Amino acid sequence: MAKFIRLQPSGKEITCAEDQTVLEALEHAGYALPNNCRAGACGECKTRVLSGTFDQGFVMDMALSRKDRAAGYGLMCMAKPTSAALELDYGTADAQPKLFPPRTGVPFVVVDKMARAPEVVELRLRPLGGRLRYWPGQHVMVGSTDPAHAERQYSMANAPRPDGEIVLLVGRHRGGETSTWIHDALAEGDVVAVSGPYGTFIGDVSLEAPVVCLAGGTGLAPILALTDGALRRGFSLPVTIVYSARRSAEVYERGLTAYWQRRYPNFHFVVTLTREAGGSGEYGGRIPDILPGLFPHLAPYQVFIAGSPGFVAACEAAALVCHALPERVFTEAYVPRAQPALPASERLMEPSAVG
Repeated sequence: MAKFIRLQPSGKEITCAEDQTVLEALEHAGYALPNNCRAGACGECKTRVLSGTFDQGFVMDMALSRKDRAAGYGLMCMAKPTSAALELDYGTADAQPKLFPPRTGVPFVVVDKMARAPEVVELRLRPLGGRLRYWPGQHVMVGSTDPAHAERQYSMANAPRPDGEIVLLVGRHRGGETSTWIHDALAEGDVVAVSGPYGTFIGDVSLEAPVVCLAGGTGLAPILALTDGALRRGFSLPVTIVYSARRSAEVYERGLTAYWQRRYPNFHFVVTLTREAGGSGEYGGRIPDILPGLFPHLAPYQVFIAGSPGFVAACEAAALVCHALPERVFTEAYVPRAQPALPASERLMEPSAVG
């Protein structure tokens, strides 16, 4: 039997199907909620439940502490309503829909696969059916049509195109089943299953402010999509990408960023290397160390940060030291999908009974 989710303070209501998590129901109704791992590991979707009961499912203690649970918070990526209605502190007065509903298992053909760096391949995928509608900065889940291969999340590296093609940048991870399959076995012409879009790394599309993007590794992917979308829609304020790599050979998309620099006078691409001396126009050192020299006063800017959790945390701290406004800092940390860790005895929560 379907349940109702009520968003406060707007009072808007949506339906949650029996097999849906709260996050899935919100997304299918077009509402944005911060999320990342979708597996109870990162804590991005932590939301206070004002009334009603829900099955929390398996989550990591580091993502939802016992204190959070006692205060009525839950992780919406795993939570399923058990009462007829679940009331959430959604935080916005109008609850304006912001996201396109995700689709599941859409078949895409690999139309191109190429090496971009020693441990990074680029995939170009085109849908066999209708194209996915998404915001630049969002990600999809990609898996084989053979259920033996697990799904893995990858950010789109391009803004939406009329033909529906999406570009993914896949780094090889030791012990990573999906990335190994993509690097070693996936071939042009193969069909993959794509689900999405997911995530809220889209910033405030209505905000007119200069942009600074900080990226490491394949965290460059959503940054490229955001930049592609902004430049193509005629965004005229300064846009700067600061990209960190270990060595010069690991810096990819140099051709695309060079084109953008020549085509758009407001765009700049800055490279910093952490394990070898930089070449002409390149910096040496970590982004948190060089950021104060590049942007000592970030208050007027939107700041987007994407990469590993440690990279994102260090860059966010550095941006705040440089006077970035917290509400204008948007982050995307690539958190590994985790295994269940919460005992069954703690799965059912009754926030109305605990304050």
